[in-house]
Amino acid sequence: MTWGDDTIGLRAGWERTPEQEHSEAIFPTSSFSFKSAAEAAARFSGDEPGNIYSRFTNPTVRAFEKRLAAMEGGERAIGMASGMAAILGVCMGLLRAGDHVICSHGVFGTTTSLFANQLSRFGISTTFVSPTDVAAWQAAMESNTQLLFLETPSNPLTEISDIRALADLAHNNNARLVVDNCFCTPALQRPLALGADLVTHSATKYLDGQGRCVGGAVVGDAKTLDEQIFPFLRTAGPSLSPFNAWVFLKGLETLNLRMRAHSEQAAALAEWLVAHPDVERVHYSGLPSHPQHALAAAQQSAFGGIVSFEVSGGREAAWAVVDATQMLSITANLGDVRSTITHPASTTHGRVSVEQREQMGIGEGLIRISVGLEDQADIRADLERGLTAAKAKR
Repeated sequence: MTWGDDTIGLRAGWERTPEQEHSEAIFPTSSFSFKSAAEAAARFSGDEPGNIYSRFTNPTVRAFEKRLAAMEGGERAIGMASGMAAILGVCMGLLRAGDHVICSHGVFGTTTSLFANQLSRFGISTTFVSPTDVAAWQAAMESNTQLLFLETPSNPLTEISDIRALADLAHNNNARLVVDNCFCTPALQRPLALGADLVTHSATKYLDGQGRCVGGAVVGDAKTLDEQIFPFLRTAGPSLSPFNAWVFLKGLETLNLRMRAHSEQAAALAEWLVAHPDVERVHYSGLPSHPQHALAAAQQSAFGGIVSFEVSGGREAAWAVVDATQMLSITANLGDVRSTITHPASTTHGRVSVEQREQMGIGEGLIRISVGLEDQADIRADLERGLTAAKAKR
């Protein structure tokens, strides 16, 4: 049976229990019992499929994994405790001491820290390059390069990487391309269809959509996930809880609908900000003036819900905008139905060095908005309040 995208988001991956429930069940159990010692031995050895222990096998988590894999067009997905756990799981499964990684410098600040400060302690080196300059990725290739990692649109400047070109580059050099699809989700972008090998998610963001739970996932081919990434999950235990998986299942049901609405809201707000006299620059790939607008239109079905903009006056002015808002939530999280506002240089990228932030283009006057689903007029009025406060300080 072939289903459309909206139907997949509602029904894929779900297997009813004998109770014939109409909504997915939650299995909040730490372990599973066996009919005999022989069955237990067969499960633990892998000779017989089935549940063993919720650190690595749970029916609710499995339903989330199956649905997300179907939505991304992947063979397999593995749920993990957070988006960062998912990225770490990829690295621990695919890399070893002496390997080299090329990473976009337009990724989440903690992702930068993972590659630069944590993996480097174990003999894994990383070169950071522009997310938009394919030639820079080519120049950074080394004989021991195993992984290319990027986030597109980038965080927080919404720069667009050419997934197909970078996939070709990786494969021509016997490396893998991993794409963090957090900003677009499979509702707007399918990196695997464009040649990427693996996709990572912070399910905390748009997959949940209401800021309730923390979780993550990796999606890709079954062989890589089963043989290289699943053993890390089973052994180290960065496990997704059944309750959180159930919440994400509920989020996936409305993901396509929400992402279309977020995109419409963000596009309208970006146009308003472009016309605002107190805004210096707006970053949104849906604007025709965006440097990679054509590329975004080619590899995405819409432009997403993240808008960043710059004000003059540096940190003082940016903080004045943030502090004067009364409705927008001041939090570094994103992907919520409620709009959020943050100052990246002091929050999401606050632990990144000043030199790295300058290389990324993250200035002190930059503000990031995750545009929610409130009335557009109310979002604009709240930002107008902030921009007026910032202007008064200049």
